[in-house]
Amino acid sequence: MLPGLPADAADRLLPPSLPGRFFAVAVLYHIAGWALLAWAGPGAILGFVGGLGPVVAALHLITLGTLAMTALGAAIQMLPIATCRPLGPLWACRLMFWLYAPGIGALSAGLALADPTLRSVGAGLTLAGLALFGLLVGLHLRRVEDMPGLVRHLGLSLASLLGLGLLGLALVADFSTGWLGNHAAIAAAHAVLGGYGFMGSLALGFSYVLIPMFVLGPSIPDAERGRGAILVGLALVTGASGAALGLGGLAALGAGLGLVALGHHLRTLAASVRRRMRRRFEPFFRLVVLSWAMLAASLLVGLALALGAPADPWAALWGFLLVFGWLLGFVLAILQRIMPFLAAMHSSCGGRPPALPSRLAPAWASDLHFVCHCAALVLIAAGLVGGWSWPLWLGTGAGLLGALFFAIYAAAVPWRLSCHRAAFAASL
Repeated sequence: MLPGLPADAADRLLPPSLPGRFFAVAVLYHIAGWALLAWAGPGAILGFVGGLGPVVAALHLITLGTLAMTALGAAIQMLPIATCRPLGPLWACRLMFWLYAPGIGALSAGLALADPTLRSVGAGLTLAGLALFGLLVGLHLRRVEDMPGLVRHLGLSLASLLGLGLLGLALVADFSTGWLGNHAAIAAAHAVLGGYGFMGSLALGFSYVLIPMFVLGPSIPDAERGRGAILVGLALVTGASGAALGLGGLAALGAGLGLVALGHHLRTLAASVRRRMRRRFEPFFRLVVLSWAMLAASLLVGLALALGAPADPWAALWGFLLVFGWLLGFVLAILQRIMPFLAAMHSSCGGRPPALPSRLAPAWASDLHFVCHCAALVLIAAGLVGGWSWPLWLGTGAGLLGALFFAIYAAAVPWRLSCHRAAFAASL
């Protein structure tokens, strides 16, 4: 068994094809999102103020198609390992995938083509998949009594998911009816609940489990996790309310509390990382550190917006730092580590010796992806702030190239696992 895991963790492994299908589709939507941004071009990106079209479709391919898709796939496997309890029936997890994955495609196509039928069908399927996920996780958390800190973070994520779904339906309907009084304010609250609430709380909660596990550090005291969840909850309530109601002072308070919550989170994790047994940091950790820096930057830009900074260009920069800087960086870092990690766990089944996770993943592909991801962040941020087209051309190209390198990395993991199994069979 791999170090850092409970002795019976292998007994709670799902069939590899189940989380694997979520990860595979997330990788494909990652490529599609960058490709659609590159196709839209700098003019559409610089002039984007909301509404329909390829830019909003690309954002949903990244947020729902890559970020949330990865979160769903990771949660159905890692929650049972972390809590030592089964999540739910396999048929429900499979149904969740077959609702959610095509729903994202239909919703994104409807947003790009301004097709109300596709939008409605896609939104319905997407929300049905997310609702099933929320039901499975909610029922699971009711049976977890010894990890209140994790339960609080995931509870915040599910509560944010509910608000995210309701606001999302309102925004989709508003494209056809125009019944919302302030579409931009509701869209901002939608982004806060999605980026910092649903995905953010999920990321912070799982960080307390996964980071110590991957670096072989001591576990985080549950009291610290609980205090972190309280700070995140206060930041979400004030930030989302301030954005929805157009109250800059309340939104600024939310951004300030978010910075305090981030400081507590990093201080708590640093205590575990300093005492780690694995002295050498693995490549995925550089993306984790970068994503935390981007989270702080997004909160600072959000604070400036709440205090009256001009929406052009700072609103676009805030959204970019939130989605592509913080969330995409963190999710890809965890995906980069969790794919070979789970493959290594499966490699020890049937009497085979376990493979080292580092042997199942091509380091060169992750290195090239990191370079391209960093280049995309710098170039696109510069283009948004300066209003320049050429950095946006180069930045979206770098993002697309990085997504292709990441796809090569993801495809290499199951291929190398099959080679490991074949080599063991040949040695018998």
